[in-house]
Amino acid sequence: MKKRGISHRVLVVLVDLSLLLLIDFALLVLYQTNFRYLTPAGVLAQVLLSIVTVFGFRFLLGIYRQVWHYADAPAFIRLILADTLALFAHYALQHLLPFNKMSFMRTMALFAGNLLLAMSARLVWQYLYKLKSRDSRVSDMLRNIIENLTGIHIRPGEAEEGNVSQKTNIAIVGAGRVGAALADELLANPRSTYLPVFFIDNDPEKIGRWISGLKVFDENKVSEEMLAGFPVQEVVFALPRVDADRARELYTRYREFGCRVKIYDYPLAHTEDGARRSMREFDMEELLFRRPEDFLSPETREYYAGKTVLISGGGGSIGSELCRQIARMKPAKLVVLDVYENGAYDIEQELKIAYGKDFPVVPEIVTVTDRAELQAVFDRHHPQIVLHAAAHKHVPLMERNCVEAVRNNVFGTLNIVDISEKSGVEKFIMISTDKAVNPTNVMGATKRLCERIVQSRTGGQTAFSATRFGNVLGSNGSVIPLFRRQIAAGGPVTLTDRRIIRYFMTIREAVQLVLTSGAFARDGELFVLDMGRPVKIIDLAESMIRLSGFEPYQDIDIVETGLRPGEKLYEELLVNKEEMTKTPNEKIFIEKDTVPSRQEIDEALAKLEKACDTCDDAEVRKTLQQIVPSYQPH
Repeated sequence: MKKRGISHRVLVVLVDLSLLLLIDFALLVLYQTNFRYLTPAGVLAQVLLSIVTVFGFRFLLGIYRQVWHYADAPAFIRLILADTLALFAHYALQHLLPFNKMSFMRTMALFAGNLLLAMSARLVWQYLYKLKSRDSRVSDMLRNIIENLTGIHIRPGEAEEGNVSQKTNIAIVGAGRVGAALADELLANPRSTYLPVFFIDNDPEKIGRWISGLKVFDENKVSEEMLAGFPVQEVVFALPRVDADRARELYTRYREFGCRVKIYDYPLAHTEDGARRSMREFDMEELLFRRPEDFLSPETREYYAGKTVLISGGGGSIGSELCRQIARMKPAKLVVLDVYENGAYDIEQELKIAYGKDFPVVPEIVTVTDRAELQAVFDRHHPQIVLHAAAHKHVPLMERNCVEAVRNNVFGTLNIVDISEKSGVEKFIMISTDKAVNPTNVMGATKRLCERIVQSRTGGQTAFSATRFGNVLGSNGSVIPLFRRQIAAGGPVTLTDRRIIRYFMTIREAVQLVLTSGAFARDGELFVLDMGRPVKIIDLAESMIRLSGFEPYQDIDIVETGLRPGEKLYEELLVNKEEMTKTPNEKIFIEKDTVPSRQEIDEALAKLEKACDTCDDAEVRKTLQQIVPSYQPH
């Protein structure tokens, strides 16, 4: 609301003064009683006292510092509080001053009437300012009447902040607190490109009623024809708590109706990097329709705080997320060790941008197979905690490069284990994989042997442990980036076998569980993460195609190419499924495995090293079978 030449605050004061004088005239002059007759002097005194008390408390409580275009419930509550205090002050002061008194009931009627007028004026003001397309005729008429009577010109938000001529109609699934917040935010923002047209819900208490000016329709009665009739281009999920099956059902249903489907995060929620969340496309984490969880307890954060942490493979997908999570815990120093300089550089720059140029992150470009250089890094930084994520992990590539897989994965792990033990590292946590369980490929066999190396190092100053988990969404080398590239190229999407099932977890979740297991590791444990339910890769491919706005088998085909060498149909997480020990975290278990002696491991490694010296992949594979009995290559 604005009058030319008059500021917003002055105009509000003038309007409030006019309303107060109006109610004073009505109750003090027009409405006289035989019980308490006020003289003209008494009326004038009561009017002046009401002005002093009302405006005194309103200024005291900052009522006129509020921009009433955007007033919320707390602003109106402050107004009610100010006028309530003014009521009691007025009643008390009139008994201390020498003029005609009013009864408490008439005093209360005066202040209640004034408060009602003030709140009504503000609500009308707010309504007229926030022009909504469905109410434009009514609001325009009221604006014209007010302008003609008072000369006050109320410009709607769109006129002031720019008009958006084309808006996308959306239906909001979920008429609860979050859905109402979304509707209010979009309707109040004249620059928004989205216009909510109705709610969809299954709550009988809400169906058929109106929330934020929008009608709530029964979810069971929503049809493709109904959505097309409004027309609705997009459906937005505003559901803070929904289980996996329910989310999958809703997503599939509205996609079949031909609508784009989005998700809304409550505006007070923030992402891990502090960015504000809002309405967005489904990302890869939603492909599993499982809410990512935060597993880091205060005790875990406290354990890593103030310590020097070294992360091998720190520039990779898992290693870089380990860096991000550790960085939030304020370590004394973070050493990023990687042979690939671009990855190490990228995470260094990311952390310095996020936490300032003085953040103690140090990249070290070293391969874990170089024992001398690795020792030099430990001598320079004296890490207290080592997180070992460096490894070759591409199954088909390692099948064709067995010698390199063993040298990097097995003997690289042996190097960093030996040096950690020698340097007095407090804890060593190795990242393992579900492919180490009953391995059918070289990569899995090397990781199983790495687990055995770690398990054999018990009883010393360093507490060794390994944590095993399955695939992570979006990591380098996973199916997600491959499918994304194939979809962008127009297809086809290729998978080796329609029957393939894999365990999936988000990178953030997996890393947090690794850090949690490391915090309460004692010595020699093999931790296994609960990855939830396995996912069919064919379902993942179809979901990604639909998320990209295409229809599987019509717009983009899905083609089977046959299992690759060493590839399993089904991955396993446990060697002995019946023998697990619970931990303080319900997502982490300890596998009861036979712990090998150091001598046994040393003898096995001597044989393997001799095989590697032949540079013969077949000889290396044969030796791996001998020292890793569970390894059964296809």
